[in-house]
Amino acid sequence: QVQLVESGGGLVQAGGSLRLSCAASGRTFSPYMMGWFRRAPGKERELVASIYWSFGNTFYADSVKGRFTISRDRAKNTVALQMNSLKPEDTAVYYCGRRPTSGAAYDSWGQGTQVTVSS
Repeated sequence: QVQLVESGGGLVQAGGSLRLSCAASGRTFSPYMMGWFRRAPGKERELVASIYWSFGNTFYADSVKGRFTISRDRAKNTVALQMNSLKPEDTAVYYCGRRPTSGAAYDSWGQGTQVTVSS
């Protein structure tokens, strides 16, 4: 069983920054990929950024490219999302997720952390 716990959300003014962190535990953690998702009120969950656990290659949604940076610390089993130049449309609950293998979907999720950006 894998446990994911997010932290670092909060209220920030537009143009500000936040850093989210996701701590993973469990004997079977060993991900293929980790991702940060978000769900805004009335919208579907969307993938914001992902990172290959072994090689560190990253992917970003167009809406956050150039503003967000995903990183991981394999020794500590953590993944972070540095969010700069935040916009009101970034307001959402942010979740980290684990994708166990290349042929599988994301299968483990944290409880989420609220990010609110005021204009």
